[in-house]
Amino acid sequence: MRGILIVAGALFVSACGPATPADAFRDDAEAVKRGKALFIGTCAGYCHTTTPASREAPYLFDGQWVHGGTDQEIFDSIANGIPGTTMIAFHGKLPQGDDDIWRLVAYITTGP
Repeated sequence: MRGILIVAGALFVSACGPATPADAFRDDAEAVKRGKALFIGTCAGYCHTTTPASREAPYLFDGQWVHGGTDQEIFDSIANGIPGTTMIAFHGKLPQGDDDIWRLVAYITTGP
């Protein structure tokens, strides 16, 4: 019985690690800072804003998600774009690839 509890405890602890790379990046101030710079240079410069404003693209810092608000869903929206909208796919277009998309997710989910 004790062995089962130890194994169950180990499984529980291992399941408590970061669920997505964005979790790890949220704890890294430099990663969030890079996410902010990426946002300002790619997203806020064209469509989205860091303050609520009336634009074609939605404001992303109010927690109201049209296409899903989990880290993975936000990542997918950024990576793959949104068909039928002006939201382009950023997969393969950022200098550090998927890590930069995860940094964007970390920044967007921690606020401007």
